[in-house]
Amino acid sequence: MQEKKEQGSGTPPVPTGGFSSSLLENLVVFRRAFQDSIDFVQREFSLGETRAAILSVEGLIDKKLITQGILRPILEAPILQLDGDAKMRYIRDQVLAMSDQMQVGTFAEAMDKLMSGFAVLAMDGCDFMIAFGVQGFSFRSIQEPSNEKAQRGSREGFVEPLQINISMIRRRMKNPNLMFERMILGNQSQTAVALCYLRGTVSPEIVQKIRSSLRQAQLETVLAAGYLIPFLEQGGVFSSVGISERPDTVCGKVAEGRVAILVDGVPNVLVVPHLFVENFQSFDDYANRPFYAAFTRWLKYLAFFIAIFLPGFFVAIGTFHPELLPEPLLVRIAEAEANTPFPLMAEAIVLHFMYEIMREAGLRVPSNLTHAVSIVGALVIGETAVNAGLIGGPTLLIIAMTAIAGYVVPKLYEPIAILRLVFIIVGGMLGIWGILLCFGGVLLNIASESAYRIPFTAPVSPFSLRDMRDVLIRASWKILGKNPEPVQNMPGSNVRGRRKP
Repeated sequence: MQEKKEQGSGTPPVPTGGFSSSLLENLVVFRRAFQDSIDFVQREFSLGETRAAILSVEGLIDKKLITQGILRPILEAPILQLDGDAKMRYIRDQVLAMSDQMQVGTFAEAMDKLMSGFAVLAMDGCDFMIAFGVQGFSFRSIQEPSNEKAQRGSREGFVEPLQINISMIRRRMKNPNLMFERMILGNQSQTAVALCYLRGTVSPEIVQKIRSSLRQAQLETVLAAGYLIPFLEQGGVFSSVGISERPDTVCGKVAEGRVAILVDGVPNVLVVPHLFVENFQSFDDYANRPFYAAFTRWLKYLAFFIAIFLPGFFVAIGTFHPELLPEPLLVRIAEAEANTPFPLMAEAIVLHFMYEIMREAGLRVPSNLTHAVSIVGALVIGETAVNAGLIGGPTLLIIAMTAIAGYVVPKLYEPIAILRLVFIIVGGMLGIWGILLCFGGVLLNIASESAYRIPFTAPVSPFSLRDMRDVLIRASWKILGKNPEPVQNMPGSNVRGRRKP
């Protein structure tokens, strides 16, 4: 039995090594590790002349299950004259009939089980312990995720407990090749992370690269899935890591040869590799009829370009290229902007920041105050500023249109907000030519990015007519269901072992 002292004054010793045959010595080590924490529970009792104890962490276990499933059967069992090891094996094999139980032989294993909602049975004269799965912590009920609502799909969304999220995926994919790998990340938080993939479909190279990336994540705590994203992507303008809260969406991605990363305590599941065109796809696209799905997908593409370019083009045309506007429209805009004290670029930037401030306020305030923030922002600030001549009505209209368009593609809201501001500044300083130059830079950034040796822009570039059936349009399932290819078979992929077209 050893204890490893972590760096930092006052840090409790971390027990390592195997157990002693003395119950008292083992309990002293546990108490010292927990430093008399109020949630560490130690229930001692006697089995004839042998002392025993049940250890648990309050709040993570079901007390009723411990009493009825462990303590009562042990105390009601006939007492045999056996030594510690033999008595422990007798209890394990003959007395207790719990399905989730395992033998632990080190303090590290026991501590891990205690922190995961297990109860640990220790006995004097025995140098091993038995851990029982008696998890009983409370968690949020399963409900539809507010960020990914579907009209014709499941109403279930991921919740915080990892095991429940795994069961929701397993229930939808009854395939023995569906694999889950467990990892522990975070030196302090010891967060459980699960990799989910379909063996035989996913590329082993992609799985191994994800494993290596996560193992290199030297983090003290992992409290959200976003902590892991920087270790899984290249860091371009658009992320090559997808996020979803829907089990059906994740199952669809896994079936295509992708890897899902589930983090304990978080309802968001990461999906890699993630391609650019997937930002415009939603679950409803595959539940609706093809012609309507194609129509809504084109709306998303249009909304994306409106959200990014419209304010910049408005500022550029109004400042440098007014001749491009029809004369009646130009006259109306000129009349509205004649009495404002600020140039178009300054108005657009101020309105952009004001909108982002109101959006953040709406997200942070209590739900019963959200409508009040909207009313104050839209009616009081907006209308008063226009009537006072501080900003022009056309500029306010343009910013409002782009704000609404940005919500059509919620997966891209973060890069849209930044690029919108960049194009406003470039358009106000360099005009349309500056916008086109900046747009070329964004295209180069997207084209140079890859998602685990798969081009981020596939199947648009490199072009694949076969794979375009789910990009600009959504073909019928009679077509999509024929010979589906895994993601590593995308054109331009350099993944080893991919099948040649």
